[in-house]
Amino acid sequence: MRSIRAAAVGAVTMSLALAATACGGGSSTGGGSDDSPKTLTYWASNQGASIAIDKKVLQPELDKFRKQTGVKVNLEVVPWSDLLNRILTATTSGQGPDVLNIGNTWSASLQATGALLPWNAANFAKIGGRDRFVDSALGSTGAQDKDPAAVPLYSMAYALYYNKQIFADAGISQPPATWAELVADGKKIQAKGKQVLGAEGANVSENIHHAFVFAKQHGADFFTADGKPDFTNDAVVAAVKQYVDLMAKDKAIPVGNAEYAQNQSVSDFAKGKTAMLLWQSASANLKSQGMSESSYGIAPVPVQSGTPGTGAQTDSMVAGINLAVFKNTHNLDGAAKFVKFLTSDAEQKILNTAYSSIPPVKAAQSDAAFNSPANAVLKDTLAKSAAALPQVADESQFETVVGTAVKDLFADAAAGRAVTTASVKAKLDKAQQQMPAK
Repeated sequence: MRSIRAAAVGAVTMSLALAATACGGGSSTGGGSDDSPKTLTYWASNQGASIAIDKKVLQPELDKFRKQTGVKVNLEVVPWSDLLNRILTATTSGQGPDVLNIGNTWSASLQATGALLPWNAANFAKIGGRDRFVDSALGSTGAQDKDPAAVPLYSMAYALYYNKQIFADAGISQPPATWAELVADGKKIQAKGKQVLGAEGANVSENIHHAFVFAKQHGADFFTADGKPDFTNDAVVAAVKQYVDLMAKDKAIPVGNAEYAQNQSVSDFAKGKTAMLLWQSASANLKSQGMSESSYGIAPVPVQSGTPGTGAQTDSMVAGINLAVFKNTHNLDGAAKFVKFLTSDAEQKILNTAYSSIPPVKAAQSDAAFNSPANAVLKDTLAKSAAALPQVADESQFETVVGTAVKDLFADAAAGRAVTTASVKAKLDKAQQQMPAK
């Protein structure tokens, strides 16, 4: 999912428990219908550098849809800080949009509420079939043994963005391929008076994305094979400590970034303050902040050793945005047409170009427009070295409690408090205690 958000917080567990018995959706009639065939409400997630930019991107496409179908789409762009709680409230109240964006990591959690339309074979047929989408994107649409709760809209992957001039000034000829190389390069960069690596230490979703990747690189998972939380095993603890140590011990992440939660690390990079940035599909964001594409390079996220791949060589989570429909929408036919429109080859090219993301639709992804060097890194990562976050019902709660634990550890590091194996394990144990009992 898009990482410019501050993570949604609140009583996620209680909300999900209540939502599991709710029907949810765009009307209070208790089930889907076509009793309002000329209108739809669409909640779009904030993908651009601002909500105003999103409206500028989306409104012409919605006008195009209205001209084609006669259906007016009422748009609301919802900030990431509000989106999950807004969705959960809608599932319990039965008052929500017809169509909405969800972070793909939430798919299984929201699927468990029973409020979203399942994408079975019949529903996929309405939008051209399941096999139009790439497999990696479909892997983050819900639990493996159930029909997807949503369809992929935008695909993203993490990459390492680096400032070419700062690297040249520091005598660095190529981007780091391992974390040890990144730390060593950081010392050269600091010697030239620049910051090394941007991070969003107070953004719990950014934290969980990176903690997940570091855990994969340590051969660890946050859940056991039967779906139980396992946050305090030695490999997870080592992984989280290595990530936080980029600030606490290695001094690569500036201490001020412990308070960053809303795109500040991207702005620092765009302004030339920071040499490197770990981000999802950042090109459009950087361009909107005045940074020329020629001034930075894009490389795979570092690994422990060797080159990115599967297992311990994983260097990104499968990031992205999915498109969901509330089951009791007042316009089932219009909602299906709208999903078909947004996932059409033509619209996929327009929207993913605007957001510098990768189309999850095969035909659009293969278009020459997405064959730039930057996209080559992202496409290669998604195909070869990205893993989906756990598709379990408690995933959104997992993001909140573990992401908050990492946030607290960054706060300790910024305040000069020791980040030890014991303190990391204690924070993760506290997070595990907050998970629903099995």
